Amino acid sequence: MAISINLFRNAKDVRSFAAGEKIFSKGDHADAMFVVIEGAVDIVYNGHLIDTIESGDVLGEMGLIEKSDRSADALARSDCKLVPINEQYFTYLVQQTPYFALQVMQILSRRLRGMMEDHHQEL
Repeated sequence: MAISINLFRNAKDVRSFAAGEKIFSKGDHADAMFVVIEGAVDIVYNGHLIDTIESGDVLGEMGLIEKSDRSADALARSDCKLVPINEQYFTYLVQQTPYFALQVMQILSRRLRGMMEDHHQEL
């Protein structure tokens, strides 16, 4: 399940990152999550690749929702375009398009399930 990127096709604040560029680092203050409009982003935890986020997916949502610091590094796997979603914009999207909130919850659930399965295989 991916975010409907049509919601963000006309976004004014689109940030471009070159392949290999750092988007954020573990420990950074989380003031926004991002929707990937084009390209792919690697999520790296303690030097290990834990996920690759592609077009229509989100990253940085944990820090925004929990109001905590970043828990991992995010690096552009390829040239990519991201739309930042700060807390105010997130609240607006949830109120105006409730399906957006459901999509974010489905992404979080899928990631949690994947981590649990990965951990189970390691045992």
